[in-house]
Parts: sequence; C-alpha cells; structure tokens
Amino acid sequence: MTALCIALPAPAQTQRAAPQSRSEITLSFAPLVKRTAPAVVNVYTKKRAQQRSGSPMMDDPFFRRFFGDQAPFGQMPPRAQNSLGSGVIVRADGVIVTNHHVVKDADEITVVLADRREFDAALVRSDERTDLAVLKIDVRGETLPFLELRNSDELEVGDLVLAIGNPFGVGQTVTQGIVSAVQRTAVGITDLSFFIQTDAAINPGNSGGALVAMDGRLVGINTAIFSRSGGSIGIGFAIPSNMVATVIQGEGQRVVRAWLGAAGDGVTSDMAASLGLDRPVGVVLKQLHPGGPAERAGLRAGDVVIRVDGREVDDFGALRFRVATLPIGGTARIDYVRRGQAGMATLPLQAAPEQPARSPTLLDGRHSFAGAVVGNLSPAFAEEIGLDPLQRGVVVLELRRNAPAARLGLRPGDIVLRVNDRDIDTIDALKGAVNSATAGWRLRIRRGDQVLNVAVQ
Repeated sequence: MTALCIALPAPAQTQRAAPQSRSEITLSFAPLVKRTAPAVVNVYTKKRAQQRSGSPMMDDPFFRRFFGDQAPFGQMPPRAQNSLGSGVIVRADGVIVTNHHVVKDADEITVVLADRREFDAALVRSDERTDLAVLKIDVRGETLPFLELRNSDELEVGDLVLAIGNPFGVGQTVTQGIVSAVQRTAVGITDLSFFIQTDAAINPGNSGGALVAMDGRLVGINTAIFSRSGGSIGIGFAIPSNMVATVIQGEGQRVVRAWLGAAGDGVTSDMAASLGLDRPVGVVLKQLHPGGPAERAGLRAGDVVIRVDGREVDDFGALRFRVATLPIGGTARIDYVRRGQAGMATLPLQAAPEQPARSPTLLDGRHSFAGAVVGNLSPAFAEEIGLDPLQRGVVVLELRRNAPAARLGLRPGDIVLRVNDRDIDTIDALKGAVNSATAGWRLRIRRGDQVLNVAVQ
C-alpha cells in the first residue's frame, strides 16, 4: 500500500516585536500613575456646628425671651464636624478643583499634597449647580505638579480610565476601569446633569478626585456613585472636564454661563415620526424666552434641535450642557428640523439677564405673608437657584421662624403666581396685593412641577 501524504499550508506567521519598554514588559499602569498621582490631593474640611441640649424648654418662646440662644441649658459648645474628600491640582500655581459638596459650609479647608505637606486653602469659587469648587493654596512661587485638561468630548465608550482619590481616608489609591457611557443625563445629581459613567471603583472620599485618561490628562472629576449598599458596585459618575474648564475660568464667586433661552423635551420614539424624524433624536422646543438667544437665532416653538456645534443632543439636559460649556461672546451652530425640513441657526452665546433685579425683601405688616423673604425671578436668578429660567413671578427665599408666612404653609422655593384676583410678577405687585384689606386669601403657588391653589381664611 502506498501512503498518501497531503501537504498542509504552513500557518500564517504573526509579526511580533520584542517589548520596547518596561511598561510593555510588565503591562503596568505604574508609569502613568507615577506621572499623574502627585497632582491629586486630599481635602479636609472642618465645620463648627452648634449643639442643642435637647431641652424642650428652649423651644418655648417664653424662655427664649429671657435666655435667647445663649442659655447654658439650651446650647452646648460648638462641635467640630470633619469631612474628607479629594481634589486635583489643575494649575502649577496651586489652583485645585474639587466637589462643591466636599467644601460646602466649611469653616476651614486643608489640602494635603501627595508628599504629605499641608496647606490652608482659600475657597475661590463654589458652584452648586455643577457640584464643583475651586480652591487656591499659597505655594510661595513653587511650581506644583498638575493635570492638563483634555477635551472630554474625545472620550469614547470602552476607553480605559484611572480613578485617583482617597476613599474612606485610607490614603491615596488608584482604581482602573472603562468608560461605560459619556452622556448620562437622567441621574439627578446636579442641576446641569451630564456625566461620564465608569466602572472604576469610586467610594466615599473619592469625591473631587481625578478621572484620568491613558494619555495622563484629566477627563473628569469623580463625584458620585450609584449604590445599594453604600459601596462601589461599578457605577460611578464623573463631571466632564469641559464643564470643569468653565468653572475654573470663571471670575468672582459666581459662575456665569451661556444660556439657551428656551425650554424643551427630548424626542421619544412615539414623537419621532410625527416630527419628520427617522429615529428618536433631538429636543423639541416648547417655549422660548422673549428676546432670548434662541428667539434671536430664529428658532421657534416646535423646532427640533438635533445638534449643537456638530454634537448630537438626546434630551434637554444634554442641550443645556452643550450650550453652558461654550464661551460667552461667541456663537454656536444649531442644526434643527422644522416641519420635516432641516435648517441651521446661529445661536448668540450670552449670559442670562437679571431683569428684573432680584431685590430680596422681607415682607412685614399685618398680613399672612409677613415674615417671608421674597425675590423677583429673572432668568439669571432662576438659573442660579436651580429653578426654570423661563418662570416669572416672585420666589420665596426664606421664612422667619413662627412668622405668619411659615404658618401659611409656604416653603422656600415656592413661586407666588397669584393673590386673590391679582397676577404677581414683581415684589411690588405682591406688596400691593397683601396690603389690600380682605377677609381671606386665595393663592396660586408653583411648587416644583405642581401649581397649588390655596384658600386661607
């Protein structure tokens, strides 16, 4: 028998190269961490909180007439409350970014560098709407290591990232993960919600720490986690570096951003066909502020905004974020659809106006609103305190204890729309309505998304 031999093709040879560096040999993030970790700091805060003894007598106005808040049996010495977070050096002269909630109401702020040196920090700017704060330490001319900001729009789902911070106060740690999403808006953490989601472990104390890309640049500030147990379960959120840049570059205590001057809703699958879209994308505008940027750009109620400077928007939160991160004084390209036809508009980038002036006023007199501190709503003031910038009226800012307004059931944040038969659009209009002699009150109040009608005898 003759043996049959079949020549099989030789397997394809894969071109391989010898490792060229230590990092390639060890497959380690060590070189990246060595370069970036010195720019991440620990932030310690101290707040003095007044303690109450718990004596029910101090809640009685009779005793307070004689002892006030200084009664030895009603007050205990102030107790220091300490908290811990992280921060990132973003400029060599000692400018540091952290979370607003890390330094909120702090009486003392201490920054500890990676080399264990401690500095007292001054609060330069704190922005509750984005949960960001800017600190400054005096380094006496020394140049500190810092992280350069990267354009967070360049980040893609699947990119590797490192989270650097000080979880639980154990000392600086580094965790690694991937980007799970880049435009998370339905999170409800801040007013301007737009987050990078990552599975890199973020735990208590990591707040304010760095989310670092593989090129060593800062792409986000770690701010929150989704958790059912109090610890990390792989769903963490970071504020994109593009928003961080707007807060760093601001002037004074307030952060001034560009605004759209319109309200809208994300397009759902049910709405897409009727709007002339082949898929659910964009934001349909439902209301425009008279003379605001959107109206000046030629946009109308019913238009569907698809892109801002080439970036798609899927809901109103994303649209607000895109506009808010652009520099005031310039313009933005808005791609939209109107009745099935594509269009383009040029949006002027301007700050929200404060007209009328907020004019905080304590109402006094013999009426049900006595003891309420109120202010005029303007687009700028509404945005600052987290209300709808298109809402008009008079907002309740504060209620004095045991005042008639507190017993009326009002709450801070309520917007007074109508008193009896008078529409309320300014403080003067409210004063005129409440000082009118009447046997009762009929109030219309906006509280969040609800409009309440209240009758008071």
